[in-house]
Order: sequence, then C-alpha cells, then structure tokens
Amino acid sequence: MKYYSIFGKKAYWALIVATLGCWVANSSPAQAAPIEASAEELSTATDSLAATEIAADKLEAAPLANQASVVESTTATDTSGAFAPTLPSPEAIQAQILPEGDPASLEVGQPNPLESDGVDDSMGQVTNVSQLRDVSPGDWAYEALRSLVERYGCIAGYPDGTFRGNRAMTRYEFAAGLNACLQQVERLLVDNKPNVPQGDLVSLRRLMEEFQGELATLGARVDNLEGRVSFLEDHQFSTTTKLFGQAIIGVQGHSKNDFELLGSPVGVGNQTDDNINVINNVQLSLFTQLSPRSLLLTSLQAGKGRTSNFPDTLGNYIRLGYEGDNDNDVRVTDLNYRQLFGSKFAVIVGPQGVSPVNVFRGVNRIESAGSGPLSSFAQRNPIIGVGNGSGGIGFDWQVATRMSLQGVYSSSTPEDPNNGIFGGDNGTTSAGLQFVVSPTDKIDISLQYINAYSPFGRLGTGVGDDLVALAGSSGRAPINTNAVGAGLEWRVSPKFTFGGWAGYTNSDLKSDSGNVETLNWMAFLNIYDLLGEGNLAGIYVGQPPRITSSDLPNGRNVPSFISEGDFSAGAGEQPSTTTHLEIFYRFKVSENISITPGAIVIFNPLQNDKNDTITVGAIRTTFSF
Repeated sequence: MKYYSIFGKKAYWALIVATLGCWVANSSPAQAAPIEASAEELSTATDSLAATEIAADKLEAAPLANQASVVESTTATDTSGAFAPTLPSPEAIQAQILPEGDPASLEVGQPNPLESDGVDDSMGQVTNVSQLRDVSPGDWAYEALRSLVERYGCIAGYPDGTFRGNRAMTRYEFAAGLNACLQQVERLLVDNKPNVPQGDLVSLRRLMEEFQGELATLGARVDNLEGRVSFLEDHQFSTTTKLFGQAIIGVQGHSKNDFELLGSPVGVGNQTDDNINVINNVQLSLFTQLSPRSLLLTSLQAGKGRTSNFPDTLGNYIRLGYEGDNDNDVRVTDLNYRQLFGSKFAVIVGPQGVSPVNVFRGVNRIESAGSGPLSSFAQRNPIIGVGNGSGGIGFDWQVATRMSLQGVYSSSTPEDPNNGIFGGDNGTTSAGLQFVVSPTDKIDISLQYINAYSPFGRLGTGVGDDLVALAGSSGRAPINTNAVGAGLEWRVSPKFTFGGWAGYTNSDLKSDSGNVETLNWMAFLNIYDLLGEGNLAGIYVGQPPRITSSDLPNGRNVPSFISEGDFSAGAGEQPSTTTHLEIFYRFKVSENISITPGAIVIFNPLQNDKNDTITVGAIRTTFSF
C-alpha cells in the first residue's frame, strides 16, 4: 500500500482540490459561493510543496522548531551489526504514543474520535492567525482543527487519550496536525466515501491557505532530515568491544593398565595411586568491532593439567579437548582481523588464530572443547590440524545459498625472524581449502585438502599417530604432506543428528626416499534436548590416525620403533588398530553453566593389541559468560 502525504505532486493535489471544490459547490448554500475557488487557485497554495514527494511515515521524524521530535532514533546496539538508525514505518508511527506530559508534540495516530457538536459558525470574526506566534484555543483555526480531529480521529493525542485542546501550539505544530487531518480526508476521498460534510471541506481549504508557508517549511525540513539520516547511516559508527569468556574445570582419571612403549612394558596406573587429577582451562575473548564490516578478535588462554605423563605417545590417544597445559601462563591464542567484503566474502588475517581449524566451517555443529565432545579426537577431523599453524591469512566465501568455500595459509612461526611466515628451516606451514555443500536443509557435506611442510617428521595434529618419520643424523626429518578429508552431517530430526568423517594423509620424506600414509575415521550420533531442553548426549566411535604404510629407509620408520624400540627395523604399518569409543551427556544447569560427565574407552592403544584397554572417566564443568 502506498502512503501519500501533503507533499504530493501538483497534478495529484489539483485532482484532490478540484474534488473538494466540486463537493463544496454542490452542497453549499448560495452565500457560500464567493468562498469557492477553482482547482488551479487551490493548487497554487501548494506550489512550494509540489517539488518533493516524501512518504508519510517520514513526516513525523522531522525535528521542528520549538517542538520535541515525535520519533526517537534507534540503533542496533544489541548486535555486532552495523549502526542502524531507522525511520519508523507507517505502522510504527500510527501505533506510537507521545510521552506523558509533553504538550509540545502532536502525532498521527490510530483513530480515537471524541464526541463533537460540529464546527463553530463564527469563523470570520477572529484574529488574523498569520500574525500570531502561537495558535491558541479560541482562534478559528485552532477550533476548526480541533473539530476535524474529533470528527475524523486523525491525531491520537496523549497516553491518557486526550487531545488537550486548551493548550497553545506553535504554527509548525499546528501544521503537523493539519497534515494529519488532510491525509485522513484524502483517504476518504480516494476510497470514494463522499461522507465529508461541506463545512469540513471549507475549513480544510481555508486552513491550507492560511498555513501554506508552514506546510512548505515542514517539507523542506523533512528533505533536510532525510539527507542527514542517510549521511549518518553511511558514516556514523561506534566502536564496540564485547567480552566473552569460558572457564573449564575437569576432574578425570583413567584405569591402571600396562602397555608397551619402545618394546618395554610400562604401567600407566603407576603414575599415581588413583590417577585422578584436575585440569583447568580459561579463555577470554575480546570482540572489537572497528567498523560495521570489520572485527578484531583477541583471545587470552591459560591452563594447567593433562591426562598422561606421555604426551607425545599415549597422550595422543587419551587427550581431552580442554587440555591446554601451559602451567597457567597467560598466552595470546587469537589476534586476528576479519573484514567482510560485500555480503558473501570475508577475509581473516593475523599473527595468531589463523589456521584451518579457525577458518574452516566445522561439519560437526557441536564442535567445542567446552560444550561438545570430551576428547580431542572427537572434536573434528584430525587432518584439519595438519601443520599446526598459528598465523596467516584466510578467507570464507559463500559461493551460493548452499555452497561455501574456505581457504587459508598458515605458519607456526610467523613472528620468528629466522623462519617467518614462510616457515624457513624450522617452521611448519600449511595451505588448505575446504568446500562445503548442503544439498538439502538437513545435510551438510564437506571436502578438505591441505598441503603442509614439517621439518621434524610430525603431522601436527596431536592425535593418534602424529609422528610419522624419525629424525636422521641431522636431527631433522623434513616431510611434505598432502591430506584429504571428507565429512557428513545428517540432521535426521530436530533431536537426532548422524555424522562422521574420514581423513587420509600421504607424507614424503624430502631428505630421502619413501613416504608414509595414515588413515582415520569417526562416526557419531548426537541427541539433543535429552531429558531437558539444552541437554546433549553423544556417542562417538572411530579410529585415530593410524600409519597404514611406512616405507622409509631403515631407522626412520615409526611403527617398528614405537612397538619394538628398534631403530634399525624396516618398513611396515602399525601392528594393530586402535578403536576409540566415547559416550558423554551434557547437562545444562543454567544459561551459563553446564556439567558433562562421560567415558572414553581406548581399545588397543598405540595401535597395538598387546596393550591393555584404557578407560578414561571425566566430569567437565563449563562456565561461560
């Protein structure tokens, strides 16, 4: 529906005024004839207004002289979006009520007619209102407008439902009220409802003539206000920083078991008497919006505690997602800048927190160390962590409604003058792409490719078989790795989600011949709102990264060294396959607190069926703010 205002086109007003004139002529007594005017004469009264056409919903927003603004400006302060001052819609204007006790403003509102006896007949014997600063009760113009208001309900008045007709108005306030009544009568004429009395038509015509100057000024001021608002929309912005935090306290332990490492038996349970410990991890993140389309992310992290005294071997199989053992030293884990170009392309760049883990969209929507699965392996496909980068540049491109593409280049030592962003001799680097497609609203499919370089024979995932090549006489094992992966999530219903992933790596030893291959997979079931809204249960079964082939020169192959402790052993794969089984239940205590008990069972740890099964129990408490 189109909303007209008094600032219409000349031709349009000529038609309206001509209609008024015809009705006056047809229904007036003979003595009223000298008051009649032609359409051209009445149209002249609005010549200064005909140059502009502004929607009726913008009129009330104009800040008039000596008059409080009817409409308050609004900004989107509750989101991280752009500064968004908005002019109200016609519906919002009509629903709005003036502040209690503010006699200086009138507004267009829903019809609220009062009883009226009609128009005062003594219109001619009054003071000339054009000489007055205010229009006071008793003036013919004031009483005429009041009669129109009561008859047609064209001004809502104040919160108590009164018009307060005993108070004076400025001429601009009067003109605003007159505009409201003109619009109301205009709608009746457009709807072909000829129920407007002759006296009302005469009053309107005379009021328009008397206040044509004020009406024109209102139009100019609305034009000016519209330009100012447009400028503010384009330029005004307030930098905002928001703090988000997460504190995790975990109590965990695992069973007493014997396993072989380097060909010798080791008792896991001999680390402590009961093997129950406490892990803490705290992260604080600052989101600073520097402009409507840019964001600076700064995160600090500190933690202490771990599940195993063998972090590079057994620890890779029983590591929990919230482990971050840095002896509670505060470290910067995120320092990056994100910029949106257009509506579908974003860039992220920075010295910390730029890697495939941060840039790629996760196929598992509950991926989180604080509120998702307990173990590190169950968080995501391990190949996404290949390269273990920290700083670099990446992008996220929404190619189409159901397709997106992410890309990233990352270095583990971007701050090091010897290695820098390109890695050098002692830094790892990685470059990767991920393509995500959603063929339906319930299915997400992701494909990943990563190319990485490591000078010391490690993939950098920290899960399963992370070390794939032993160092030579130089103390180095430079490898170049190509990794591919695929993921699937199927939201069967609002309560159930099936999913999984698979990942494959192929690493070439650059200083010598030979390569190493690894394979991992995971299948999971997430159950939402189990026994209460906000709760979550999960069942995860998978195989951590396992060396399926290693044909490096003698003394460089990991499988034989880990299981037998023989540096000179030849090529081959791991002797067995480790299976990971995890069950957890997240209970939502409140909006900011959750408790997650769970159990993890590792069959054939270290890819060796001679090793005892390890059972890990954990209770994770997460505080978010």
